Amino acid sequence: MSETYSNGASKHYATTSRRAPTSGKATLLAIGKAFPGQLIPQECLVEGYIRDTKCDDASIKEKLERLCKTTTVKTRYTVMSKEILDKYPELATEGSPTIRQRLEIANPAVVEMALKASMACINEWGGSVEDITHIVYVSSSEVRLPGGDLYLASQLGLRNDVGRVMLYFLGCYGGVTGLRVAKDIAENNPGSRVLLATSETTILGFRPPNKARPYDLVGAALFGDGAAAVIIGANPVAGKESPFMELNYSVQQFLPGTQDVINGQLSEEGINFKLGRDLPQKIEDNIQEFCSKLMSKAGLTDFNDLFWAVHPGGPAILNRLESKLKLNEEKLKCSRRALMDYGNASSNTIIYVLEYMRDELRRGGEEWGLALAFGPGITFEGILLRSL
Repeated sequence: MSETYSNGASKHYATTSRRAPTSGKATLLAIGKAFPGQLIPQECLVEGYIRDTKCDDASIKEKLERLCKTTTVKTRYTVMSKEILDKYPELATEGSPTIRQRLEIANPAVVEMALKASMACINEWGGSVEDITHIVYVSSSEVRLPGGDLYLASQLGLRNDVGRVMLYFLGCYGGVTGLRVAKDIAENNPGSRVLLATSETTILGFRPPNKARPYDLVGAALFGDGAAAVIIGANPVAGKESPFMELNYSVQQFLPGTQDVINGQLSEEGINFKLGRDLPQKIEDNIQEFCSKLMSKAGLTDFNDLFWAVHPGGPAILNRLESKLKLNEEKLKCSRRALMDYGNASSNTIIYVLEYMRDELRRGGEEWGLALAFGPGITFEGILLRSL
């Protein structure tokens, strides 16, 4: 691909930890992120989308304009570009069998973004690629064998005996699942250092609007592309590594009988999503018990005694969670900021939230917090965090 990528390496935090890590518990040691070169301000999205898809239905345009305002998104990055549509005009043609073309674009794009994010992360960490013992790669945006985990490991120059885990098509909760899997690896393999990389693009789901698929417009107004990476390890080396957050305890659970509320099907035309209107209510009905289960491990009972890193699937979910748990307004500030700056970037977004949260906690704050994400299943994924 000819597009350039912007690196997201954060400044290195060499300060000593305010709190000592718990022996044997996995910690976050560094963060990196990367994005495709196409930055889209939300106020420009409607005209561009309507033009690119050759849509002449005024009612669809009006609906998309309303959705763009209600999502609270201000900017997003996207792999899709004029150059791609000029090369593959069939992507904007209703009913075209374009899965081959989409994968020709998406497969290399997600690895390229993951590579940039991983390099930024390793640079912040300060270690060597030879010290990375495991890689966990998360994406709902590519389909091939071997998977992006192998291509990423090869392009980074990792050892050929690096332990690889590929997590495919988990959707929005994939980032927290990746953290949980990396935590288990780090804690059960003494001395290990795990690279978690997530990378997503909306290429597989891009299509012209159709009144029979109303969720397509929601996706157009909400979702963005990008990649993120984290280095995870237990027992950080004093003076060489700078842990900033501990992954203390994790839980995953699904809600029986809700597998059709978030539904995605891969077809000759790409991937088609259907999102049930009752998703925010389902989350609201079950969130308190789920969070209490995580909090009990630290003897916590007051939701406002924690910091909150919640995947911003959309403003409705954040609003329901805030209302149900009676959270103070500032508690979801980092989640709302990530949504505003990047849109819903699927599995990546929780890491963008954690980066903002790290910056907040460096200025002081709560010791304990929660990382949460929700996705197909309906699956709840959560981690009890401890700020260091």
